[in-house]
Amino acid sequence: MFKKKRTIKNESLFSQTSTQEMKEAVLTTEDILRKVKELEIKSKKITTHLFTGEYHSAFKGKGMSFREVREYYAGDDVRFIDWNVSARFSHPFTKVFEEERELAVFLLVDISASNMFGTVQNRKKDLITEIGAVLAFSAINNNDKVGAIFFSDKIEKYIAPKKGRKHALYIVRELLTADNVGKATNMEEAIKFFNKNCNQKSIAFLMSDFVDAEYKHDLKVIGGRHDVIGLRIYDKMDMQLPDAGLIEIEDLETGKKQWIDSSDKMVQYNYQQQFLKQSELSKIYFRKAGADLLHVRTDDDYVKILQQFFIKRS
Repeated sequence: MFKKKRTIKNESLFSQTSTQEMKEAVLTTEDILRKVKELEIKSKKITTHLFTGEYHSAFKGKGMSFREVREYYAGDDVRFIDWNVSARFSHPFTKVFEEERELAVFLLVDISASNMFGTVQNRKKDLITEIGAVLAFSAINNNDKVGAIFFSDKIEKYIAPKKGRKHALYIVRELLTADNVGKATNMEEAIKFFNKNCNQKSIAFLMSDFVDAEYKHDLKVIGGRHDVIGLRIYDKMDMQLPDAGLIEIEDLETGKKQWIDSSDKMVQYNYQQQFLKQSELSKIYFRKAGADLLHVRTDDDYVKILQQFFIKRS
């Protein structure tokens, strides 16, 4: 399946792409800082008003640890009565426990060339950036660590998990400015790197369009050790060709070009079937790995999708 770049026959779409690329090329430090601040404000609003309880409930800590002993009140679980302390003071006392969180959240971010594509509202990269920012602040607000691995056909950047607002802002800045040396996708390499560098059980959000990526075997490996959630980001045109006559499409990762008749019903049908086949394969791979998979289109309300997922898990 080709990762599309709109060209030649549709001049308005081509101009739109060119304008977006020029804007990205001239981003100044001031522009980046402004975008980081905007994403922080938006993410904090979402996490405060929507995800405060849902995120915490969806991802459990390591267990429960003893915190203190207090007087027993009617309705307390009798199983937690501390009989030694109760005997000493001739009054019932109960043990109080608290959840051990100390979770590590990893964002595995695909920054290969195909994610620069988008025709409705956002490019796939833009949506991945927003979702990554929301997840980073959700983790930080729950006192969890957050780290990131950026990959294409190689590991482009590794950010070790840490706590705190400054660290979250650093990750958001890297999400905005991430540039790929490699154009293609090697998801297996990213998964192996994550597994090698993460010794404790962690939450891994794997964000990609999952196009032409091999990852079945290694996904099973980390699915058995970690809590893995896939976010398959796709564009409307990944699924359905526009009825625009003869157009040239380009694979952004290989540079291979091909002319197709986008108005041909059989071409449209085969194109859509290829997308659906990849969607089904992704579902099968994640299910067999014991992992979750969410499908998010670039014009979807991703906040609603994440919230429903968190509620379902909790």
